[in-house]
Amino acid sequence: MQIGVLKEIKTEENRVSMTPSGVEILARTGHRVMIEQGAGLGSGFDDDQYRAAGAEIAATPAAIYAQAELVLHVKEPQPQEYPLIRPGQILFTYFHFAASESLTRAMLASGAVCIAYETVTDRQGALPLLTPMSEVAGRMAAQEAARCLERTQGGRGVLLGGVPGVEPAVVLVLGGGMVGTEAARIASGLGASVYLLDLSLPRLRHLAETLPKNCIPLMSSPAAIRELLPRADAVIGAVLVHGARTPRLITREMLALMRPGAVLVDVAIDQGGCFETSRPTTHDQPVYEVDGILHYCVGNMPGAVPLTSTRALTNATLPYVRTLADRGWRRAAAEDPGLGAGVNIADGVITWPGVAEAFGLPCTPLAQLLARPGTPA
Repeated sequence: MQIGVLKEIKTEENRVSMTPSGVEILARTGHRVMIEQGAGLGSGFDDDQYRAAGAEIAATPAAIYAQAELVLHVKEPQPQEYPLIRPGQILFTYFHFAASESLTRAMLASGAVCIAYETVTDRQGALPLLTPMSEVAGRMAAQEAARCLERTQGGRGVLLGGVPGVEPAVVLVLGGGMVGTEAARIASGLGASVYLLDLSLPRLRHLAETLPKNCIPLMSSPAAIRELLPRADAVIGAVLVHGARTPRLITREMLALMRPGAVLVDVAIDQGGCFETSRPTTHDQPVYEVDGILHYCVGNMPGAVPLTSTRALTNATLPYVRTLADRGWRRAAAEDPGLGAGVNIADGVITWPGVAEAFGLPCTPLAQLLARPGTPA
């Protein structure tokens, strides 16, 4: 199969969807790999490294889209790419469709097969392609909260871990999944007083046993959030609803409960955000203020640490890329229901219920789509 690796064009997105070592494995198994010129530079890989691994270098994204049967990205295609996408072409990337109706409608119109990293599951029901970037984003969330709390950044002027004789910051983490757990782990390790809220009692028991004692897992509820907001110096939104839009847990009205200069870090912004006042920001302008509260809502946080993120992402995605390239998407989705769960849009229809529900659009079950006569791709 012809596989294309694109250069990321979102603001300050320095990751690339495949390392040279991954390219070497794909090339050795008989696949033709094309890399857009300069795609790996932000992650420390130059074109010569990709050539040595067996890749061809393409001068433009148009060349990739024109020839590749399977196109790899890190982030969703941008509007300037929409006209380049061909019917039946496989796009494998983080889509987060439920946060963008315009992207959803564009991919429906394209006729492409859109396989979303974030909804692929493994045999245990976990999210193997979301996990590595969730680990990175969760750890970064605590770092960014600490930085934003500095007075020079507009924050309250509080050191996350305090010092002897001075109390540490209070950090409220909403969501006990991978992002929330890693955020709580780092914040606790820095010495903050951390409250971690989740809706699953078994998960809370596990977190109580594994996280430091300065992290207190609590059952989440609107009342618990309202009670903790006046004390919180930083709130990290780490809520995930699998493949659907994130619920908004903090309204604008609730900001009045917080102290001026407190910080909201919305890691869930890719799925619409879990604060009413959240809107996507970029690494070059990451923070804005609403009612005296700082908001950090960068949608591609791991892009700031690409040397870590790119390797972690390739480690997770490469086996799935090989499966898609070896078998084609129809056979791969039929034989591996977990990979099939990644198919959000194909042949002009939505196959993932969370995306359809987000915009009131019809949904065609994947099994029904696979039963239709079609190409083996």
